[in-house]
Amino acid sequence: MHTVKALLSWGLLLQLSTAACPFAHPEAAVHQRRDDKPAPTEDEFLKKFEVEDGESWMTSDVGGPMGDQRSLRAGQRGPTLLEDFIFRQKLQHFDHERIPERVVHARGAGAHGTFTSYGDFSNLTSASFLSEEGKKTPVFVRFSTVAGSRGSADTARDVHGFATRFYTDEGNFDIVGNNIPVFFIQDAIQFPDLVHSVKPSPDNEMPQAATAHDSAWDFFSSQPSTMHTLFWAMAGFGIPRSYRHMDGFGVHTFRFVTDDGKTKLIKWHWKTLQGKASLVWEEAQVLGGKNADAHRQDLFDAIASGNAPSWELNVQVVDEDRALAFGFDLLDPTKFIPEELAPLQPLGKMTLDINPTNYFAETEQVAFQPGHIVRGVDFTEDPLLQGRLYSYLDTQLNRHGSPNFEQLPINMPRVAIHNNNRDGFGQMFIHKNPIHYNPNTLNNGFPAQANQTTGRGFFTAPGRKASWYLVRELSATFDDHWSQPRLFFNSLTPVEQQFLINAIRFEASHIKSEQVKRNVLVQLNRISNDVAKRVAEALGMEAPAPEDTYYHNNVTQGVSIFNNTLPTIAALRVGILASVKSLDEATSLKERLAKEKLLVTVVGESLAEGVDQTYSSADATGFDAIIVAPGAEELFKTENTSPLFPTGRPGQVLLDGYRWGKPVGGLGAGSAALESTGVPSTPGVYTEEDAEKLVGGFKQGLATFKFTDRFPLDSDSDSYLN
Repeated sequence: MHTVKALLSWGLLLQLSTAACPFAHPEAAVHQRRDDKPAPTEDEFLKKFEVEDGESWMTSDVGGPMGDQRSLRAGQRGPTLLEDFIFRQKLQHFDHERIPERVVHARGAGAHGTFTSYGDFSNLTSASFLSEEGKKTPVFVRFSTVAGSRGSADTARDVHGFATRFYTDEGNFDIVGNNIPVFFIQDAIQFPDLVHSVKPSPDNEMPQAATAHDSAWDFFSSQPSTMHTLFWAMAGFGIPRSYRHMDGFGVHTFRFVTDDGKTKLIKWHWKTLQGKASLVWEEAQVLGGKNADAHRQDLFDAIASGNAPSWELNVQVVDEDRALAFGFDLLDPTKFIPEELAPLQPLGKMTLDINPTNYFAETEQVAFQPGHIVRGVDFTEDPLLQGRLYSYLDTQLNRHGSPNFEQLPINMPRVAIHNNNRDGFGQMFIHKNPIHYNPNTLNNGFPAQANQTTGRGFFTAPGRKASWYLVRELSATFDDHWSQPRLFFNSLTPVEQQFLINAIRFEASHIKSEQVKRNVLVQLNRISNDVAKRVAEALGMEAPAPEDTYYHNNVTQGVSIFNNTLPTIAALRVGILASVKSLDEATSLKERLAKEKLLVTVVGESLAEGVDQTYSSADATGFDAIIVAPGAEELFKTENTSPLFPTGRPGQVLLDGYRWGKPVGGLGAGSAALESTGVPSTPGVYTEEDAEKLVGGFKQGLATFKFTDRFPLDSDSDSYLN
């Protein structure tokens, strides 16, 4: 029989014959609101729902021991019988194992952790999880791509989801954001149009998880509000090195509300404490083919190896009367507030240190909503946010088939639930109160109504009001779609600007419609004539004359990825290219690098003792840095071939690593491999006789992460605009 730690436990079943369901019992399943008991850790809470199958008999779904490896049939060669309930139960359950995947954000990975408040912020908000220094709140985070299906690659160029669930002592609170601070559209009514345009074509279901096609760019160039987000996605933000190396943003403007009803406008920011890092486009393409699960694997392995990633939660705080003070409207989700205008105020730190036990039960079934709100936080009139408040609940109802999806373990709050919601598919609670309505006298008015002054209830900011004619239009303060994309572009380093332009060239070169190409150039030209000309040259087209209404030379901080060094190199991956004929120094080097919390892989011709991966399966995309160990140099000579790996594979791994800006090098005699493969001696290339000196160099190189001087710029080319 199964050993089940929740409803299915044989031991608990005996108790349940005389007791209420543990899901509904406040002492069995949840903690009372704001009591003196510490909130259960995520591990403790979910353990009540885990199932262990060790030393058990196979049972049916209703607990009867059975065997399920052969169907019941009329004779050994006869037909299967319909009465075979074991066959029917097994196949029927299998046929219904999947739930509809998310329309967007289908591909993702998640982890549990803890948020710790830096202090008492009751001067800004009455939110309980921010009410005292050191207060800890369990969290679950789901990272994702947006456009692709569940089976798409992690490294597709895309906006990336960054959704955080706080299991606070006053209910669940979700920040459902992205790794880019702005979005494509301003009004939620256009969301179906945006998604339809970027999804695969309905006639042939191609391309998957890609915007390099006519319909996407037809929409982008026809709806200029998309330009800002598009620029971020075409830069390194669209192809992050990992989930650990990207920031998160709430996108919309929200409100903080104090106990006495005073409000401020705020923007949520998650700042990665691993540092921002990005892939380069060719590297991302190859990695998508070699390891479609690269980002999932990185997050899982980092946590499993004890290198738990962390982020700092910050807010930008703005007075209500300054919503239009910065030259744009804070209700416009296609705009961000430059940090110089509203500095980041740190609130606390989140660390993700527990991997899911079961992907489906946790990461797939978690149901985020912007409408999961708590006292002390309130919405604004951002028209995209207003639409999301409806759409996210509706899509969860579609996915789960019942409003009771909130009762799934991953979605349950860590406080008692008391309301008059009843019944429905999948009802898990056994409600003991027959007076399921309010107002009432038969249950003494309970559950009582909580509000601003009683019961610490949620309350809408008292100063909010709305009164005007009914219109189907946006404010004129939303009309400037080009100044902020230019601000973003101006703030990048020259090589990041080149990457952005190269990405648009790649995408636009797949457009078949000449009219759409011309429309793209028109929109780019409103941002920058230089960008339009550089893209037009690659398309073999003439750029429009400058349209300088929105041109400026302003810059802002905090948007560059490559203009920084990483504050930690923990859980980055180093490949040691070795030979099975000489593994001693490779093994010693691995041990030394592991002391720096690096994940080290020794590559050899075959899986001999001390070898972690073969050359036949190795690729430069699997490593952040590459070192050739002594004794492996012979493998890099062009005349040396082997049936154990594709011709030239060792040299390909090394040279691709160099071309993609990674730190590369050799120890002792292994340095000869660099000359054999044509790797020049430039910054980020390390050759040493002494292992300790080599490790020191690679530590600095990994912190730099990408050596961008290896990438050509248009300004260096004789063919560009001559």
